[in-house]
Amino acid sequence: MTPTATTIGELLERYRGVLLDVFGVLLDASGALPGARELLVELERRGTPYAIVTNDASRSTATYAQKFAGIGLSASVERFVTSGSLLPGFLRSRNLAGARICVLGTADSVAYAVAGGAVPVGLAEGIEIDVLAVCDDDGFDFLPSIEHALSAVVRAIDAGRRPTLVLPNPDLVYPKGKGELGFTAGAIALLIEAALARRFPGGGITFEQLGKPQPHLFTAAADKLGLPASSLVMIGDQLETDIAGARAARIDSALLAGVSRWTPVSPVTPTWLLGTIAP
Repeated sequence: MTPTATTIGELLERYRGVLLDVFGVLLDASGALPGARELLVELERRGTPYAIVTNDASRSTATYAQKFAGIGLSASVERFVTSGSLLPGFLRSRNLAGARICVLGTADSVAYAVAGGAVPVGLAEGIEIDVLAVCDDDGFDFLPSIEHALSAVVRAIDAGRRPTLVLPNPDLVYPKGKGELGFTAGAIALLIEAALARRFPGGGITFEQLGKPQPHLFTAAADKLGLPASSLVMIGDQLETDIAGARAARIDSALLAGVSRWTPVSPVTPTWLLGTIAP
C-alpha cells in the first residue's frame, strides 16, 4: 500500500476528530513549529474535536497546558493525553499500591507514580525496589542514576524477586530543533534491557510499554473525544510510534515528514503523507 499525499484542510474535511503528536508536529525543543498555532486556532474555529497525544511522561497535563501557553499555543488541560497519565492505572491494575518504585524522570513523572499508589524510592546506592519506571531522560543525574536503577533490579532478581519494569514513553529519540536529535526514555530502557540480558541470559527481562506504539494512548484519546476510531486521524512524525500505534488502534494516520521519512521499504505505512500542518 502506498500512502497518498494530502493537506491538512482535506483531513479536516474527511475526519470528525484529530489526534496530534507534540514533539515534531506542534513543537520541538526550540519552540512552536510552523503551522502549529494556526492549526490549533483552526480546529477551535471549526469546533473539531481533537486531542494532543504524546509519549512524553515527564509533564503533567497541567504542566503541558502551561508550556503551550508560554509559547503562544492555546490548548486546555483537557486536550492532553500523555503516556505518563497511563502509569497510575497500570500500577493499580497490577495491585502495586504501596510498592517501592524507582522513577527515572521528573517531579511530574514521580507524581504520576504516586497517583497510582506506589511509594517512590530515591536514587541511591543499595536501594531496594519492586518497580522501575523509565519515564524520561531529564530530572536525574544520568549515569549514576541508571546505574543505581540497574543495580537495584539485579539485586531484586538475585534475591528471587522479579521487579516490574514499565516504560510509559517508548520513544528512542526526539527532535531538538535545528536538525538535532536527542535520546529519550526508550533508549534508556534499551540500555538497561541489554545489561540485564547479559547478566541473565535467556531471562527475557523487558519493559512493559504503555505509550505509542501500543494502542492504549489512542484508545484513551478516542474515549475522551467520544468518537469511534474509524472517524479519527492521527498526525505524527515517527513511523515506529505515531503511525504504528495508530494502526494498532485501527486509526488512520498522516505522517508529517520529520524524524521519519516513508519509503516503499519502510516497515510501517501511513494512510497519508503531509508536507505541512499549516491550514
